Amino acid sequence: MPAEAPRGAESAAARDPGYRAPWAVRPEASRGRLHPEPADARSPFGRDRDRIIHSRAFRQLQYKTQVFVFHEGDSFRTRLTHTIEVAQIARSLARRLSLDEDLAEALALAHDLGHPPFGHAGEEALDSQMRPYGGFDHNAQSLKAVTSLEQRYAAFDGLNLTWETLEGIAKHNGPLRRPAPAILAYNALHDLELTTHASAEAQVAAIADDIAYNNHDLDDGIRAGLFTLEEAAALPLVAEAHAEVRAAYPDLESRRAAPETVRRVINAMIEDVVAETGRRTRALAPTSADHVRAARDPVVAFSRPMTEANLAVRDFLFHRMYRHWRVNRAAQKSKRVSQLLFQLLHGGPQMLPTRWAERAGGAGSPECAQAVCDYIAGMTDRYALEEHRRLTDPNVPG
Repeated sequence: MPAEAPRGAESAAARDPGYRAPWAVRPEASRGRLHPEPADARSPFGRDRDRIIHSRAFRQLQYKTQVFVFHEGDSFRTRLTHTIEVAQIARSLARRLSLDEDLAEALALAHDLGHPPFGHAGEEALDSQMRPYGGFDHNAQSLKAVTSLEQRYAAFDGLNLTWETLEGIAKHNGPLRRPAPAILAYNALHDLELTTHASAEAQVAAIADDIAYNNHDLDDGIRAGLFTLEEAAALPLVAEAHAEVRAAYPDLESRRAAPETVRRVINAMIEDVVAETGRRTRALAPTSADHVRAARDPVVAFSRPMTEANLAVRDFLFHRMYRHWRVNRAAQKSKRVSQLLFQLLHGGPQMLPTRWAERAGGAGSPECAQAVCDYIAGMTDRYALEEHRRLTDPNVPG
């Protein structure tokens, strides 16, 4: 895909590495934390990033599914490896666009903290069980994790992140027209301005997730044998990158040509975002981060041709990977595990560990449903499978 070289901010950044675009979030102008804390040597957003990395929820991403359940193999991506890849792309984009790199990285690292075990299958299972109580949304659960469920600090629940980081976690995909109950509950304490766009840094984290997700699923799908590189290369975006690889390395075997092709697709998408963001910011001429928030449309985006090409990749993955019979089998088994865990614990909260039982109240109550949901959402794949065995197999000690 051709990419127009952006002018303005990037050229200024090339002349001065310390340059920040006028619409970048300024750490010195942060709106602060719900619980005031003295500053330290780090920027407030760098401090947020460090707190996210040291959180329990972040560690648990290591054993949470991306697409394949953990026993499928050690080389497939997990939520943790996906998150690290998103953070790398987000930081690179933020640097190219002269935005705050620490904030973009913090948001990328936090974007999947609320995902339950078993990927989208686990999320669908929890959503179905929680429908009478407002449903389940992993973005809302991410906000809940960093504002209340993490209990590492003596002075407050959660991680006490800055307003800018919390705003980006809540609405990095755009203004919230119908916020989830957990987001509304927190917003009543700490107004995140849910009807506006998030900062450009949050938009960078969101689009970095799109770039990483599709491309790395292409890589994992080829490696798992769900489809071939040649089949993926029929897609317009992949075709161009694959042709470049074959022209440069005509005798390269597929196992090396696939990651080389995916790498070039990622690069083409990054260049497209930089160019399109340059076009949009020149048209809008934002003078501040709040100007970006108030804009009608996002400023960080793919061009129309890239959006269409990306949708074609997503459609291919949906039919050839996410609905492959092997993935379907794992998803159905995972859903049943998650649903049964919820039903057993919702009906018998006395079986919950003490911390969660204290929150649960009576069996079958809304409070019990929320405590059980939070407990299951924090599980890894293998912990959920072990808990299922403990609750259903009389031969397994409780």
